[in-house]
Amino acid sequence: MALSSGGIPKNVSDSFNPYSLDNKTILITGASSGIGQATAIECSKIGAKVIITARNEEKLQKTFSQLMGDGHKKIIADLTIPEDINRLVDKISHLDGLVNNAGINKLLLPQFINEKDLNMTFQINTMAPILLTQKLLKKKKLQKGSSIVFTSSVSGVYGVSPANSMYSASKGAINGFMMNIALDLMGKGIRCNSVNPGQVETNIMDHGMVTEDQLEEHKKKYPLGRFGKPEEVAYAIVYLLSDASSFVNGTSLVVDGGISIKNV
Repeated sequence: MALSSGGIPKNVSDSFNPYSLDNKTILITGASSGIGQATAIECSKIGAKVIITARNEEKLQKTFSQLMGDGHKKIIADLTIPEDINRLVDKISHLDGLVNNAGINKLLLPQFINEKDLNMTFQINTMAPILLTQKLLKKKKLQKGSSIVFTSSVSGVYGVSPANSMYSASKGAINGFMMNIALDLMGKGIRCNSVNPGQVETNIMDHGMVTEDQLEEHKKKYPLGRFGKPEEVAYAIVYLLSDASSFVNGTSLVVDGGISIKNV
């Protein structure tokens, strides 16, 4: 049998694509920038109908304007507000995929950690995705065969970095939650996984938390000599949403340019 350049039989190569998201509806949180924005755009390119949500309407509209295809929706919601979570869930008829991506970070040495920043970090990074997932499951919005993906981090799971304890703790918690519900939801045919990025070139670099010199010094630690790009993490998320990963469950997919193994 003749094969295409990708090794797929020519008579099926035009129609067979296990990475396709055709006929899948995907909800993506934190879609106004960074990894969430890139994920929404890449999902739309390969056939998904995406529902994007974030707090900032102007930024979310910029993402919406870059989506390909039709049938997409944008819903403004602050996931730290229970009423907004309920309103978001009520506006959704069904889902084939959920990307819990919204997150924040604030660097503080342990002696300067305070209750306000700690609560906010956990509210956005941990509590919000857990409660959103719970609401969607309780109201049976996630169909059989759905895939839930959490944006976690190598921090708190595969390594640590200075002044990053709050963020690491919040991401370590979400990874633990992911593995447990992967077990709990197997009977419903719903898979749960996480992506664990290293440093990615997102707007976190624009907040003045670290200097350019510090970033350049940190970049030298990466075996590939650079930080990741949002779309590189998005590709991993697309894989976990697609049927190509149908036998992948309860897994943390590391997307970190090799930083977590450098000192092994």
